Amino acid sequence: MIEDVLLILLFLLILTLFAIPLGKYMSNVFTGKRTFMGPVVRPVEKFIYRICSVDENQEMTWKRYAYSLLIFNIFGILFLFVLQLIQGYLPLNPENMAGVRWDTALNTAISFVTNTNWQSYAGETTMSYLTQMLGMTVQNFLSASVGVAALLALIRGFTRKNSDTIGNFWVDLTRTTLYVLLPIAVVFALIFASQGVVQTLSPHITAQTLDGINQTIAVGPVASQEAIKMIGSNGGGFFNANSAHPFENPNGFTNLLETFAILMIPMGLVFAFGYIIRNFKQGLAIFSAMMILLVAGMGVAYWSESQPNLIMEKIGVSGGNLEGKELTFGVAESVLWGVPTTSVSNGGVNSMHDSVMPLTGLVYLFNMGIGEIIFGGLGVGLIGMLFYVILTMFIAGLMIGRTPEFLGKKLGPYEMTMAVIALVVPAAMILILTAVAIVLPDGLAGLNNPSAHGLSEILYAYSSALANNGSAFAGLTANTVFYNLTLGLGMFIGRFIVIIPALAIAGSLAKKGKVPMSSASFPSTNALFVIMLVSVVVIVGALTFFPVYSLGPILEQLFLHGGLTF
Repeated sequence: MIEDVLLILLFLLILTLFAIPLGKYMSNVFTGKRTFMGPVVRPVEKFIYRICSVDENQEMTWKRYAYSLLIFNIFGILFLFVLQLIQGYLPLNPENMAGVRWDTALNTAISFVTNTNWQSYAGETTMSYLTQMLGMTVQNFLSASVGVAALLALIRGFTRKNSDTIGNFWVDLTRTTLYVLLPIAVVFALIFASQGVVQTLSPHITAQTLDGINQTIAVGPVASQEAIKMIGSNGGGFFNANSAHPFENPNGFTNLLETFAILMIPMGLVFAFGYIIRNFKQGLAIFSAMMILLVAGMGVAYWSESQPNLIMEKIGVSGGNLEGKELTFGVAESVLWGVPTTSVSNGGVNSMHDSVMPLTGLVYLFNMGIGEIIFGGLGVGLIGMLFYVILTMFIAGLMIGRTPEFLGKKLGPYEMTMAVIALVVPAAMILILTAVAIVLPDGLAGLNNPSAHGLSEILYAYSSALANNGSAFAGLTANTVFYNLTLGLGMFIGRFIVIIPALAIAGSLAKKGKVPMSSASFPSTNALFVIMLVSVVVIVGALTFFPVYSLGPILEQLFLHGGLTF
């Protein structure tokens, strides 16, 4: 156990030390400063602007920015939807995969464009190589860049004064892709391939087992998708088993490297935020709040998974919970993966969440229920935490009898309304859609477990969709018209009900002037602010979801201690 704890702490320390210079690099990219990538990437960037008729010096109002973002994403959904329908007639399909069923195709298109990567299908038996590369992999880049673009617009709202514009969406999208995601993805893809992650366009391999039975071994362009799947907070795997599959995650080194990739850029963006606003302490304060929540979740999950299963002990099986885990990784590396992925909006899994202990499942559900703001998905995670910051400063303003302000900007009713909408609507939709699923025959038909665990499976699915996470308990048969449509609706709402209010706040704040700090201002860089921010996140999450959690994972934990199964 001591070795496991030291591994986790050392991993987080190294990750933090790497995230700081990465944040500095990204801040230079996003503010238009020269970087070491400039001589190579800048000509490509200018060429893209030329052929797309984009004036990089022409900025947008928040409404035009939002319109451009929405149109781009709607086009992406339509393109990926059609690509799946007609893949049977297209090249790079050595296994002759037929067109995807319409509801599955629609769900998948929405999923990958919204950075969710929920998969109700098995990739190796459903999608052609062309669909995996031109559809899934491309959207892994673009959806991540869209999230970062929205964050940059919000940051400009805090840094600008008396301005009607918040940047240019096409420039933000292009720079994030070319300067940040693409170079890192190339490096990681090469490392993964060197470690045994498959990368080929050859057909699937037929091998003969020792029993003389033919076995089909699926291969394909995996390493290239694996890299951006991790660094882009995506999570959609080439294989149905995701990163529990040896062709996606061959050994302990790749497992730690993939976990590193999941957290690297989301952490770096928090420091980039501090550098861009020229207040590193502010970025460090928000980082500290996120890290406290992350470590607390890891502590609970690791303790839970390390405890003996009382029911299994009765039949002579002792030790931690190894059910559903790749034995190469064990408890520590499974928890080190599971908690960050449900915190960072990355739906990749290296173990089956359906097999975790109830309290571990509670941690995963809570991370998604609060909006995945513990570092979170690229861009949108920090956006979500800034919504909580606005709420915290409002509460602090009430306590000291002063109009709330943050980073020199007065926070009025408009900003509060937008922040509350972005926090409340996804949570409400999780509960509403879960309630609908558990009372309709179509919702219950996909259930593989009754009682409390069955409720957790359905709740997890909609939490994953609304949080744009994409992971699943894996005990719910979700490839049905009912679940494909309702989960698709949840993914769409969860994505844009966060981004659009963020852009609206950015537009409102950019128009305001700066308010000088005074002795009466509530400081937002000290320990008190961090404690208040963490408390607000925990209290809001607990008040929203405690009733349903008490009927799901909490009740299941009580059943476990009572020796009850179902």
